Amino acid sequence: MIFSLYIINKAGGLIYQKDFSEGLAKLTDNEYLVLAATFHSVHAITSKISPIRNATSSGLEVLDADTFKLYCYQTLTGTKFLILSDPSHPNIDLVLRRTYDIYGDFVMKNPFYTPEMPIRSELFDINLAKLIKQVTG
Repeated sequence: MIFSLYIINKAGGLIYQKDFSEGLAKLTDNEYLVLAATFHSVHAITSKISPIRNATSSGLEVLDADTFKLYCYQTLTGTKFLILSDPSHPNIDLVLRRTYDIYGDFVMKNPFYTPEMPIRSELFDINLAKLIKQVTG
């Protein structure tokens, strides 16, 4: 089961958040913004502390907890796609990449969308819901 999706711009601002599970605790808008900024900071720190000399790290990619897994896919432009899922859910990497494809098709190709700003696209929401429905049931 996929619990939620967060999209964070390259400056650490939350530009999209969607919960897919009804059992999740609802946070305030400010708490979601703080969560996104905190993850952005942790991601930046982890990209600098690779234990292998002369290695370039892409930062935090998977956070494994008892009750969930957090997956991060960072694009070449610095946009981060985060998915919270059940620890046993398979193929989240494919879901992240497909989410990025949908983002490219319905957000970035929209002439009325301003990059780095919050995403308000009905077509993006519809196609994202189809993808989540496909992979969860």
